Amino acid sequence: MSVYFLSDAHLGSLATADRLGQERHLVSFLDSIKDDAKAVYLLGDMFDFWNEYRHVVPKGFTRFLGKLSELTDHGVEVHYFTGNHDIWTYGYLEEECGVILHREPLMTTIGGKTFYLAHGDGLGDPDPVFRFLRAVFHNRFCQRLLNFAHPWWGMQLGLQWAKHSRLKRDGGRELPFLGEDKEYLIQYTKQLIARQPDIDYCLYGHRHIALDFPLEGNRRMVILGDWLWQYTYAVFDGETLELKTFHQQ
Repeated sequence: MSVYFLSDAHLGSLATADRLGQERHLVSFLDSIKDDAKAVYLLGDMFDFWNEYRHVVPKGFTRFLGKLSELTDHGVEVHYFTGNHDIWTYGYLEEECGVILHREPLMTTIGGKTFYLAHGDGLGDPDPVFRFLRAVFHNRFCQRLLNFAHPWWGMQLGLQWAKHSRLKRDGGRELPFLGEDKEYLIQYTKQLIARQPDIDYCLYGHRHIALDFPLEGNRRMVILGDWLWQYTYAVFDGETLELKTFHQQ
């Protein structure tokens, strides 16, 4: 049985023309692996904005949430990492969908190999504005303040902010690979492996490029791409880790 890794679907994005079609594409992929998957690791930003209220569930995503529940009911471990768009989760995904939630990077052993898994935001990123906003978004007081707003206002604020942030980029897409010296996740990973030499694979989301980068000592760093345009994922069969693209039949 295989272990799957994917990230950055940004479901519900107001910058996506066919939001329902995109969700169906993701659900088709999850359905295609349900009998083969031992575990699925979702490395963050599966929603473009997700904020839970005590008695209110954000509109939409019913196919995706239902498929997560089906997978966990089927005995598949589903690990959900919060990213920088879906920090505001307070128990719903765990209690209703059965996922295992991670708010911090995780080092774990899979098939005898050591994996370091993280969304990737804040790891070596030198941008002071992003680091400030990340600290604000993770602040418990600020999180509670957001939930004082009516859900309609809170969700509109989050979705409009995310849309504005995406459309600042050319075509809404991230910059292509900048080269080894300029990719901060590569620099962070090199420093990490120097401190933790037992790591075999480092996997990240966040950056929205599909990258399988070799490191010293047969180690590898993989950035998982996204499920907005690329539909890329990684799969580990116990021996080999591959970065692939899903093509719906």
